[in-house]
Amino acid sequence: MMMSRLAPLSEEPINDEDDINSSSSNTTTTNCSKKAQTWRGWLKNHLSLSLFHKKSHLKILLSVLACPLFPVSLHPKQPISQVSSSAQYIIQHFTAATGCRKLEGTVKNMYATGKVTMGMVDELGSNGSAGGANGVPQKGCFVMWQMVPNKWLIELVVGGHKVVAGSDGNLAWRHTPWLGPHAAKGGVRPLRRALQGLDPVVVSAVFSLAQYVGEKRILSVDCFVLKLSADQTDLADRSDNSAEMIKHVMFGYFSQRSGLLVYLEDSYLTRIQSPGTYPTYWETTMGTKIEDYRMVEGTMIAHSGQSSVIISRFGDNLRAGTAITRMEETWKIDDLAFNVPGLSVDCFIPPEQVQKDYPDEDTLDWITPSHE
Repeated sequence: MMMSRLAPLSEEPINDEDDINSSSSNTTTTNCSKKAQTWRGWLKNHLSLSLFHKKSHLKILLSVLACPLFPVSLHPKQPISQVSSSAQYIIQHFTAATGCRKLEGTVKNMYATGKVTMGMVDELGSNGSAGGANGVPQKGCFVMWQMVPNKWLIELVVGGHKVVAGSDGNLAWRHTPWLGPHAAKGGVRPLRRALQGLDPVVVSAVFSLAQYVGEKRILSVDCFVLKLSADQTDLADRSDNSAEMIKHVMFGYFSQRSGLLVYLEDSYLTRIQSPGTYPTYWETTMGTKIEDYRMVEGTMIAHSGQSSVIISRFGDNLRAGTAITRMEETWKIDDLAFNVPGLSVDCFIPPEQVQKDYPDEDTLDWITPSHE
């Protein structure tokens, strides 16, 4: 039977009519049908006055928080003259504070394990009334492998359900129990969790071309702020006929005193419209507090933090007005090591089904500078 092309990976919630307890033994036809689900089906079930069903909470949490990608690709380093002196000073301060320069050229891979706790906070309508979306926090764990520069793999288990995502340097993908394997749209980008203080080398690399936008006090810390934005080519690559990515920006907050990255914030806006319908806009903002830096093999690595997400939905077809969903995650690193023996490029090969649907992936322009 001819298999349908894999639907692109989406970093936002997906159709909750698919039972999260779907058996892995479903037929190929059923899996293909599930992979064909898009924003259209998900929106159909959630653009009413009704609130999220409790059974969908875990799926929403995993779709948004499990393995989001960074807004832009890992850019090659440019001469200092091509970036602002202020931004360059901030990055030099960061690299000195973390001691990550000693890792360059000596570290081939890294490994990290950790624990997470995710939960829905609330659901608010346009009148500001709480929708009672509070749920029982879900606990879980994850393991992450990374090989310089763009090869990574993460397995995260929460509430008994596992999400796996990876990149072989040419193609990024994700596998969930309700949709199976999905290929990512747009260029290959770093895993956002790696930027949460776990990989200071990648932090310094991606922010080396950032724009300095001033100073701000956040979490009682005086910070320098650097900004990165996905360009229009990138945004177009991540869009399709029904979902248009309008913007995706990232802000990094670096302590003026310590030089360390203490907060990450990114925001992306998506325009959803099916033929014959009014457009709906989804804005997702994720902020991550980064703390508990500890020395690992001579380099400062963050070992804990907290992420908060706000999803705002607005548009003419939302009669109740803007709807807001809030969710949170706390995370803690249990173990981290560099140069793990036995970790090779074979560990990052995409699932067979993804390879079949993208047989000529090496000829595709997946790595154009860019970014959920």
